Amino acid sequence: MSAPRRLPRRKLDGVLLLDKSIGASSNSALQAARRLFNAEKAGHTGTLDPLATGLLPLCFGEATKFSSALLDADKRYVATVRLGITTDTADAEGAVLAERPVSVSREDVIEVLPLFQGQIEQIPPMYSALKRDGKPLYAYAREGVEVERAPRSVHVYQIRLLEWHGEAFVFEVHCSKGTYVRTLAADIGEKLGCGAHLTGLRRVGIGALDVAQAHTIKALEALDAPARDALLLPPDALLAMLSCANLTEHDALKMRHGQAVRWVAPSGERFKVYDHCQQFMGVAQMTPDGWLQPYRLVSTTHVNDALDPV
Repeated sequence: MSAPRRLPRRKLDGVLLLDKSIGASSNSALQAARRLFNAEKAGHTGTLDPLATGLLPLCFGEATKFSSALLDADKRYVATVRLGITTDTADAEGAVLAERPVSVSREDVIEVLPLFQGQIEQIPPMYSALKRDGKPLYAYAREGVEVERAPRSVHVYQIRLLEWHGEAFVFEVHCSKGTYVRTLAADIGEKLGCGAHLTGLRRVGIGALDVAQAHTIKALEALDAPARDALLLPPDALLAMLSCANLTEHDALKMRHGQAVRWVAPSGERFKVYDHCQQFMGVAQMTPDGWLQPYRLVSTTHVNDALDPV
């Protein structure tokens, strides 16, 4: 008996806010969603560790052109910390390095957390994807080699205690890109004098996107194709941090042909661009000499080749 015939991949444009489950890699979650939507082209907006759960925006079709937009966005996490035990990875997947008695109160944690708010320095963990001489740090760590890492400046906008459980607690943090929450947990443990490691991590927000809008693979599997498609956000959902540029019909036509248009804005600023019908066109960037230059546009099959002379 022959295998069932596989349907061809669909050309599908949009953004899926996925609530990733624990244990799944970002790529395996992406491939599972891609299969469900039978999408021709798919990508994610930055990885989430297998240990972590929560918000993982996925892009299909034209939205993949803007997948990097969220890499620089602020993130929000809910983290669970175990006091008294330090590990070589600063999380529950690592080998135990030391165990110390815990004589910490809820009030101690409330007093210490504000010390990690604002601009802080972090030493990146050895078990990270940062590279030294073209080789990721985790590769050195697996070989038992520790290399010197320069401190990096990150910004913690807010950090607050959510739950207290004696030798464990839960905190919420709103932080800049590049912040290692497991390093934050380990540093908090050292400040409390007993050490600590991260036992759970949930990403609850990226920029203006919130996990409350997200859907699990299991929930998606329970829907039919039209219901799943209805959950997709438009590609410009990734670009909430950018200001809008609404073009005239003539300027929109020029930009669709790769030409810059006159605009008044600071040099270097990027805009999400819409035509006279409020159709999303893509992203454009201001040049020093006052032109709004196409940076990354969605493809269209409805471009009129006739341009008025300028």
